[in-house]
Parts: sequence; C-alpha cells; structure tokens
Amino acid sequence: MESFLVACHEVLSILTAKNYNANEMTPELSETIKQAVADGHLFSSSAENIRHLLDSSDLPLYHDSVAELIDQQEWSELNDRFYQTLKFGTGGLRGRSIGKIVTAAERGTPNELGRPEFPCVGTNVVNFYNLKRATAGYVRSLITAGEQAGGGRTSIVIAHDTRHFAEEFAAHVAEVATRNGVDVYLFTSPRSTPELSFAVRHLNASGGIVLTASHNPPHDSGYKVYWNDGAQVVEPHASNIIDQVNAVTTDDEPSLSADGLGKIIEVGEEIDAAYMDTLETLLLDPEKVAKEDSLKIIFTNLHGTGGRIAPAMLRRLGFHCDTVAEQDIEDGRFPTVDSPNPENAPALAMAVEQALRDGADLVIATDPDCDRMGVAVRDGEEMKLLTGNQIGSLMGWYRIKTLFDQGILNDGNRENAVLVKTFVTTGLQEVIADRFGIRCVDTLTGFKYIGEKLGKYEHQIPAELRKNYQDLAESETRELRLKHSSFFVFGGEESYGYLGSDVVRDKDGNGAVVMFAELAVYAKSQNLSISELLDQIYLEYGYFQEQLHSVVMEGAEGAGKIQQLAKSYSNKPPNEVDGSRVCDVLDFATQEIQDVEGDTLPRENMLIVKLEDGRSFAVRPSGTEPKIKYYLYGKQLPEQGGKFSEADLPGIKNAVGSSLQALWAWLEQDIDDRLAL
Repeated sequence: MESFLVACHEVLSILTAKNYNANEMTPELSETIKQAVADGHLFSSSAENIRHLLDSSDLPLYHDSVAELIDQQEWSELNDRFYQTLKFGTGGLRGRSIGKIVTAAERGTPNELGRPEFPCVGTNVVNFYNLKRATAGYVRSLITAGEQAGGGRTSIVIAHDTRHFAEEFAAHVAEVATRNGVDVYLFTSPRSTPELSFAVRHLNASGGIVLTASHNPPHDSGYKVYWNDGAQVVEPHASNIIDQVNAVTTDDEPSLSADGLGKIIEVGEEIDAAYMDTLETLLLDPEKVAKEDSLKIIFTNLHGTGGRIAPAMLRRLGFHCDTVAEQDIEDGRFPTVDSPNPENAPALAMAVEQALRDGADLVIATDPDCDRMGVAVRDGEEMKLLTGNQIGSLMGWYRIKTLFDQGILNDGNRENAVLVKTFVTTGLQEVIADRFGIRCVDTLTGFKYIGEKLGKYEHQIPAELRKNYQDLAESETRELRLKHSSFFVFGGEESYGYLGSDVVRDKDGNGAVVMFAELAVYAKSQNLSISELLDQIYLEYGYFQEQLHSVVMEGAEGAGKIQQLAKSYSNKPPNEVDGSRVCDVLDFATQEIQDVEGDTLPRENMLIVKLEDGRSFAVRPSGTEPKIKYYLYGKQLPEQGGKFSEADLPGIKNAVGSSLQALWAWLEQDIDDRLAL
C-alpha cells in the first residue's frame, strides 16, 4: 500500500509541477507548425491540439517531445498523436501509451523491463493528461447521480492489469478521484476485469474503473468504467459521463477541505476469497467433477492477471492443473508471444507443446485482463483449437441440458429461462435454445449490453423481494428470477467472452475456465473427446461455421478509411453477393431495430447482410482497435425432425467452408472497389 501511495504522489507532482520555466510555444516552433499545415504534412486539427497542449502546460516533457518529432519531421507520428483528443467513448478510453516513435524525453530512464519512463505525449493517446480528464468527469457524474438518488458518499473500486504504466495509471486515477471527494477501494496489485466487476457489487460501490487494454499489443493501454451494478456503463449514464468529461478543463481542480477529500482503502485477498466462493457456484454437477481424477489441464495466463485466480480455482475444485512456467510471470511486454490473444494459435503454442509432451487433455488460456478465454482440446494425437463460437455453443448447450436434467428447468418454467448472445455470435446457440424451449436474446456487440439485460432482469423482480440482491446465494436469486423475471442460463459473444451467472456483470475468463473444465469432465464421462461431443451437437442441431476477417488500417489516415468503408455499406448496400441475391439488410446505424423482448436497440455502426442461399455476413468497425471486422456465416440444417448422419458430416463441413471462402474472396474485391470510390 505504501509504495502505491508513493506512486500516487510522485505522479501528482509530475502533473502539477510549476517549478519549470513556462514552455509556451516559441515563435519558431509555431511558424514550423504553420508551414507544415500549409505543406499538407500536418493536419490543422493536429496543429491546434499541439498548440493547446503546449500553451496549457509547463512540462518540459511535452515541449521537448513535440519539438523532437517536429525537428525530425515525423509528421505521421504527430498526426497520429494529435489529430484528435482521445474520445471518452461509452466504455472509456483505449489507445497507445507508447508511441511508434519514442522521444528521448519520453524514454528518460527506462524501467527494468525497458519500458520508457513516461507514456507518450499527445492528445490522442492514453496518458496522465487524458486519464485525469476522464476520471474527473466520470466521478463527477457518479457524485451527481448519487446526490439525485439521495445516497451517501460516492465510492469506486479501481483495478489494473499487468500492462506498461498500468500501476502508475491506477495510482494517478485513485489520486484524482480522492481529490474530487470520492473514496477509493484500490487493488494494489494486478487483478482481472471480472473481479473488478464482482468487487463493485460486493462492496456496494458507486462504480469502478479498470486500467486495461485487454489483449491489445503491449504499446496500448486502456481505461474502462463501470456503474454501481458492476456492468459497463450504458445510456443514459454513458452520455452523462461523456458530457462531464468534455466539460473538464486543464486547470479544473476542485477545492475541498481535508474532510471533503476521499480516502484510499486497500483491498485484495478478501475480495479474492469472496470471488472464488462465487466461482464455485458455477459448477452444476460437483459430484461428477469430484469423481473425475484423470483429466489433465494446462493453463496459461499469457503474462496477465489470470494466474491470480484460475489455477488455484481449478485445483480447489479437484482438477489436475499445471501452468506454463515461462508465461506465469506478469509482464506487460508479453515476451513469449507476439500477441497475448487467446484467440490466436501462436499465443497457445507453448501450452500446446507442454500438453502434448505431458499427455494433457486440455489447454486453457486467458488474456491479460482475464475476461476472455481460449482453449485447445485433445483430438487424437493433436491439440485442436476451438473458435469462440464453438466454445460458447458447447458451454451453453451443456448448461441448458444439465439444468433440465436436474429439474431446475422444466416445462413449467422454461419460458422464464434465457440465453443472451450478440447478433454476431453463431446462430447455433439460438437453435439450441429454441430446441430446449428457452428464449434466446440477441444484443449489440459488447458485453455491456449483456450486462444491461442482467440489470433489467434483476429489476423486474418486485422491489421488496430483491432487497440486498447481491448478498443472496445463487440458488436464492435463481428462484426469484425463475418465478418473477428471467433466469440467465448463459451468455457470450464470438470474441471468446462468456458468463454463467449474474453475480459478475462482464465477461468472465475465470468463470469460463471453471465452466469449460466441467464440460470436459462431462465429455470424458460419455467416453467422448470434446471434438466428438461438438460433432454430436452438429449432427442434432445443424452444422454452423463462421469466419472472422479484419482489415487493419492504422493511424489518422486509416481511421478515415475505416469510416469511409463503413458508411459505404449504409449508403450503397449490395443487391447481390457472390452470385446470391441479398434478401435482407439490417442497418443498425440507420434503422430502428428491436430485440425479441421488444427493447429498442441503440444505433450502432454495424450492418448485417443476409443472402438467399442461407449465408450472411456482418460489417462492423472495431471499437477498440484500428480495424474493420467482417463476420461470415454459413450453415446447413438437417431436415425438420431429423439428424445428419456421421458419414455426411465431413462433406457438409467442406461444403460450408468452401462457400465462406468464396464469400470472403468476393468481399475482398468489393472492399477494394468501395475504397477506390
């Protein structure tokens, strides 16, 4: 705790230092910038933001870094850093904290990992400058909401992952919050995003912040905010926060008495213990798990926060779990992988090698903030990676089936059970839900919308029955939801995010580890590999295959092209694709669309195109990375009331896969044509 508070005060002294000579922009520097704009090297918005930053601060770090980049004529770098002020979106902030080019002033005295001493200077990056604005606006929104509700003192929970600057950023954010009169529950060592969500509810806090950029490259950082329900913010809170953030000025510092300042409260192991107790309730058949002692799991946290909870949780539940020692180390460089993304085969390579060597059945990996989980399963003498759609379909199917087998779900209450997924997640899950007679709800992309549904279901319970809801046991809340509202059985998204209860209100990699390990026990009890179990599901419900392709366009110029491409689909949607007529277009940016529960969806820059031959695709700019995503869908269904034969399945898989390859080839050419307009 002491080192964390020291870091807070060191950060604050850097940001409020007044013992330097003012570094207002010199006439020479101003003229150089003006000429760069005239010559087309520098955007006018970049020039304006550079002037604003230098004129509003006396930090040599800012002046020296900008001057060095201008002297070296690194116009592209300057545009990337300054073409806009990093926007506080509906979820928070995400961007670079280490530039493509690191200036001498930023490098300073690198730490023991070689990380620059300071985050990169700019208005379009994640640094102390932008985090101060974001935090001041966010906590003021919480304070206002608390005052309107007649509540007491505002409090937040702050956690951070293992990324570069994450600890310093968390310290700074905590200091800004307390100077605005907010109490802070502070995790002083790395913790996962789902544990932050849990802690907000467990501590009855007003909100929460986690410093993370999920599975982005090491040079990125991020900042996500949560409301008092433990879910990421949605409307109307999101717009209120954005308005407050935009209203914060450079010298905006509240003047509070000593009694008015917030305090910092250290949290850690006691939250871990409560969170792990909750994770244990995810097991649906603990007796079957206890009897299985031959299943071997290799787990890797990819240098992130997953090692804090997941391996200990598996061992506590009786699973045999080994870890990848080289990747146990919490290290923001993620040195053993090119990308700490459990979706990608190279990230799991070391764990797969260890599994093959040790005869393990299963590899499980989580990303740096442990909200996503990827797996590889034994398939004969090989380890086979599953997609996020396959993982979610397996877990969703198992949980629905088991709850019916146990009589918890039955003919009398099935209409009050629900599976929630995103529109871009496989349709197989909808078919499974329909076959069991439970509701399947599609949401927009982003787990915050699944969290919003959970909040809705909680508040549909009569107020007198849901007092202290977050303190009730899972069995008690399940009974309330089945009787008065909707019982959330499972939720997930194709991008490797899953949730099995409403105690956590964001995707939970730790919980997914527990759920998938139980699924593996079930498969083994049926003398099936997980691949064979998945094929059994395909035979009964239909074969579904999905592909995800991304077109990456970085920097200011790339951002413009992404928006141009996205708008082109709204302005000129295709009439025919790869020889098949377009039969429906869902444009979430321009159409008013309601989900199956009658809730009107917010507008989003996403478009879904359905083809007459059964294929479909979705187009959506990423909200967190410089890319536009294309989701491709193919399927083949058995005749109504029938099943596929095992002999037919290989041919069906090949045919559907070939049709998606042809679809992507058509879309690639169409992308070039649209960008050329």
